[in-house]
Amino acid sequence: MGIDEYGGGQTAQSDVLVVTTNDVPGYEVKQVVGEVFGLTVRSRHVGSQIGAGLKSLVGGELKGLTKTLVETRNQAMERLVEQARARGANAVLMFRFDVTAAADVGTEVCAYGTAVVIAPRA
Repeated sequence: MGIDEYGGGQTAQSDVLVVTTNDVPGYEVKQVVGEVFGLTVRSRHVGSQIGAGLKSLVGGELKGLTKTLVETRNQAMERLVEQARARGANAVLMFRFDVTAAADVGTEVCAYGTAVVIAPRA
């Protein structure tokens, strides 16, 4: 798997900055828009589940599952950014992921944070 298949995060061209910190150096929060989140639930097809089960017997990375989780996280983050943008924010502070099993049929990934409007400090 190449870096594009197991990496994630924002591109430099994004108009909504997403950070895991409480603030952005050199900027001040002008308005708190509120909590935003992006949610997705994904399942794997039975063939890949069987393959993952067999792989777990000998050990090693489950590359198919890794790729699916990366795609799922990226989709959840894209939805978070869309919601923040739609609500007038230009940044999301305190960004986090929450991952849980969804009724034993898939993986639920929620990306969440606080949408804000920031501006450079004067």
